Amino acid sequence: MADPRYESFPEGFFARLDETDDQQFYAQPRLVTHIDDRAIEAAGRVYSELGLHGQILDVCGSWISHFAPPPDALVVQGMNVGELRENTAAVGGVVADLNRSPALPFASRSFDGASCCVSVDYLNRPLEVFDEVARVLRPGAIWVHVFSNRLFPTKAIQGWRMSSDDEHMSIVAKYFALSSGWDEASASIVLPPGSGGDPLYAVWASRSS
Repeated sequence: MADPRYESFPEGFFARLDETDDQQFYAQPRLVTHIDDRAIEAAGRVYSELGLHGQILDVCGSWISHFAPPPDALVVQGMNVGELRENTAAVGGVVADLNRSPALPFASRSFDGASCCVSVDYLNRPLEVFDEVARVLRPGAIWVHVFSNRLFPTKAIQGWRMSSDDEHMSIVAKYFALSSGWDEASASIVLPPGSGGDPLYAVWASRSS
């Protein structure tokens, strides 16, 4: 990659087993949940505890966004228009392939916070995406990633597939550190492995002033 910020990652870190167009992979809607009910409830609790309310952007979202209750105005960016239409918590949605073009079609400082659920492992240009999310957030706004140990293995980046759950938290924190506009990241094991269902991890940071 031309961006020198990626030089600290090993060669092949962002390669995927399936490098075909992501739009083909996501052409059909998948109206399923990718974590169990316990983890879904925990994700909503994380969003509430971090104060995600107001105008919120759900990055790499789908037909359900796991907020309880939903924020005042939720906008979902995803890969399938059918999924986005089914998201009853959202006031709007936009189809955008961030691996093709990390640019987000929103004005700067448009949102009071952002979420990303079980999807950060699919980004092959994460630093540009993190730059863009910082651009569209207001100062002090939080972007939180929640993830488990489930994934589509052919579309997840190699660096994620070859790393442990604890290392996954470090990877996301590194994305925040290397991209522009973020304060220091925090991380939490929300539901530890072996606790009776899907584990859940959270990493978040605030948009710097």
